[in-house]
Amino acid sequence: MTNVLIFTDALVISCLLTLLTIGLTLTYLTTKVPNFAHGTFATVGIYVGLMVSKILGLSIYLGMLPGFLLGGAVALLQYIVFLKPMTKRNASITSLQIATIAFDILMVAILNVLADYIQTGFKIDSRTFLLASLDVSIMGIRGIVLVSPIMVISIVIALFLILNKTKFGIAMRATIENPQLAGTVGINTNLVYIVAWFIAGGLAGMVGSVITLWYIGNPNVGSDIFLINIFAAAVVGGIQKIHGAVIGGFVIGVSQSVIIRLLAGVVGAWIIPYQPLIPLIFMVVTLLIAPGGLTGINIRELSKKLRKKTDAQ
Repeated sequence: MTNVLIFTDALVISCLLTLLTIGLTLTYLTTKVPNFAHGTFATVGIYVGLMVSKILGLSIYLGMLPGFLLGGAVALLQYIVFLKPMTKRNASITSLQIATIAFDILMVAILNVLADYIQTGFKIDSRTFLLASLDVSIMGIRGIVLVSPIMVISIVIALFLILNKTKFGIAMRATIENPQLAGTVGINTNLVYIVAWFIAGGLAGMVGSVITLWYIGNPNVGSDIFLINIFAAAVVGGIQKIHGAVIGGFVIGVSQSVIIRLLAGVVGAWIIPYQPLIPLIFMVVTLLIAPGGLTGINIRELSKKLRKKTDAQ
């Protein structure tokens, strides 16, 4: 039974983290700016899910679409109002990063006001809540355990088809590779950026709308907890590639679930609160050994070096 719990925990966390990391990777590939507000896009979805389920009395899974739309809208707001004008004025990457932090602080403040309004106006706990009791059961399996991998598989397939089989996807890839050259051949790079940011925020909002079926939600969880894991997954997998987000998401997700449970079994439950250190350790080690992430490792070159060392010995 314990092994089943570890497996399901690793599966759900990895799938949700993968979708969040794909969004961060999309925004980084288009604008080359690490978005420190990305975790809060998921928090926006969390409150969509809370209102849909607790106030409207509907299935929390019905919050996925409005969560996607609102998360995408918030991401667009950040890009159009803050980042795009600053980029036109040739702002440095450091300035743009600070702008994303400022936007995150603004959004967290708004979400705290919303949480207070929900708590006082509807008498609903909106400060620290877990909505696992609202999940459905399918043949004895919790719905989120089945829905989360379906989400990952469908989103990854959809992105692959869009990027490789459509004209817009080819235009997006060209913009990612060389935005100046893409603009000179008639590609609307601004539209590409808008779509990329909307999809990124939408994915985070969609994940957030159901994430409290597994995680405790609060107004600060996106910036305090999710953001660390998202950046760790992006760095470990390779922030320059979409499939790196998938690899990194599963590496960090599985590692967090398995390692902390193994350590808790050996040294005691007191180690559990230190779980956030695991993605940080993975991120630091990756930056020291393979700065380009796992997808940046050249397997052929590495095998050649290992053969040479073996032959020399």
